Amino acid sequence: MNLTKTEEQLMQYLWVLKKAFMKDLLDAYPEPKPATTTIATLLKRMIDKDFVAYERLGNSRQYYPLVSKRDYFSRHLKGMIKNFFDDSPAQFASFFTEDVDLSKEELAELRAMIDNKLKDE
Repeated sequence: MNLTKTEEQLMQYLWVLKKAFMKDLLDAYPEPKPATTTIATLLKRMIDKDFVAYERLGNSRQYYPLVSKRDYFSRHLKGMIKNFFDDSPAQFASFFTEDVDLSKEELAELRAMIDNKLKDE
């Protein structure tokens, strides 16, 4: 299950803050800030999707992510490869290297990463 764009934006703040009260989350947003009820609704949906949890501290809730940024991105990328590249990492790599306009240095860096990964296995 994926997050909506607005949920992803809120999740970005949670990943940075690690734990946050409603006030902390509102403070993280640029002006104009969303309404507290909007953030509360997003948090409720993200809790229902098992992306966020909270701990009660007195009358307040301290929210924290249940999914790391790396895990979310990995799951998201795998979904993109499945949906847009016929579940073929090779097709994704071909698109990435040909259509993203990488410099020779960036391509060499990617090659080195792949070579290192192949050595490890």
